[in-house]
Amino acid sequence: MRLALFADVHANLEALTACLAHAEAAGVDGHAFLGDLVGYGADPVAVLELVQAHAERGALVVLGNHDAAVIEPREAATMNPTAEEAVRWTRERLGPAARAFLGGLPLVIRRDPLVLVHASADAPGEWAYVTDPLHAQRSLAAAGAPYVFCGHVHEPVLYYTGAADRPVAFRPVPGVAIPAPPRRRWLAVVGSAGQPRDGNTAACYAIVDVARASITFHRVPYDWPAAAAKVRAAGLPERLAQRLAHGE
Repeated sequence: MRLALFADVHANLEALTACLAHAEAAGVDGHAFLGDLVGYGADPVAVLELVQAHAERGALVVLGNHDAAVIEPREAATMNPTAEEAVRWTRERLGPAARAFLGGLPLVIRRDPLVLVHASADAPGEWAYVTDPLHAQRSLAAAGAPYVFCGHVHEPVLYYTGAADRPVAFRPVPGVAIPAPPRRRWLAVVGSAGQPRDGNTAACYAIVDVARASITFHRVPYDWPAAAAKVRAAGLPERLAQRLAHGE
């Protein structure tokens, strides 16, 4: 099975459609969405319709903190003012069906040998960031599986356990398949499709080939000026358009 994994789409339709087209050209067998489908971007309705259509065909989808904040206002209270404003704007545009779809998403999905989660598997509803080997170790220990895939951090990175079973961080090269045998444990932060923050405007996603035990990270150029123009036209904070323009 070759599974395409997308995280932090953040209502960026241009980025999502570009990634989906790239994954289709790569011949993937399935799709997984690792949370934060909405928030920040200007196309929450269209993105949710697209993801829901994939879910109806078997795609795996987990809940992210921005998704949770849209359906539960108390979740938004912990966000910075820009994120909170975007969540409020998004909430006003989603109908009952879209909210019900978000409300029905799980925090974690287990599909042996994979665990899918938005943040850390050790406390998935607390939205802890996996930004270092210590947090990666905690998530891997809680998952109890050879492979953990997550988002939330917006920058792609791969952690793998070495001889002492301590995770080591590795910066993947886009398009290069990384051998990932299950005798080690692997935690992949797949990067953000809709709002990359590593100085590169190209959208991020990853493909795991379970049969061949490999993980490939991808960067996909997309029409970010169009997505940024939509953010401005929607009256969302200018900072959100600037982030798309600079990838940070």
